[in-house]
Amino acid sequence: MEITASMVKELREKTGAGMMDCKKALKECDGDIEKATSYLRELGVLKAAKKADRAVNEGIIYSYIHPGDKLGVLVEVNCETDFVARNADFREFVKNIAMQIAASNPIVVEREELDPKLIEEERQIYRTQAIGEGKPEKIVDKIVDGKLEKYYQEVCLIEQPFVKDPNVTINDLLTEKIATIGENISIRRFARFRIGE
Repeated sequence: MEITASMVKELREKTGAGMMDCKKALKECDGDIEKATSYLRELGVLKAAKKADRAVNEGIIYSYIHPGDKLGVLVEVNCETDFVARNADFREFVKNIAMQIAASNPIVVEREELDPKLIEEERQIYRTQAIGEGKPEKIVDKIVDGKLEKYYQEVCLIEQPFVKDPNVTINDLLTEKIATIGENISIRRFARFRIGE
């Protein structure tokens, strides 16, 4: 099948991937836009994994004040070069992360940052609930693990569903951005302020 410029353009607009990557994906997927989109997503994950060990010493600190001036967020997102830190696409990503923090109120960036005592307390609460509901002992641990995973999705920024597209997690968004921009990116830290808290 012949891959036309309009097909490449359509895929680029849909994914944000480079022209050559889009052309290759369309060739691999016989011109099927949906399959090519999935192919590019997989390719992006591989590219992002290769970049994960690279140092991120540049970046920006972004401030977001929610309309009404009652809620604000400061977030630091790092990248490899100052050139990318000034890139409009990178800045839009950082803005989206700040808005995510404002909307979803995570506690930490990644689950490894959570206090082990807090996790153990949550585990005990879920265990007590499951036993109190009369669940069989052999499945209590599975129930607890499932509830703990749900808890992580609520309190860990990287695991939250993206507020603008709940089918995508923040980690998926980050991976796509790393693949698109071509540099390692790290959400370093954040602070969320609300009047009266």
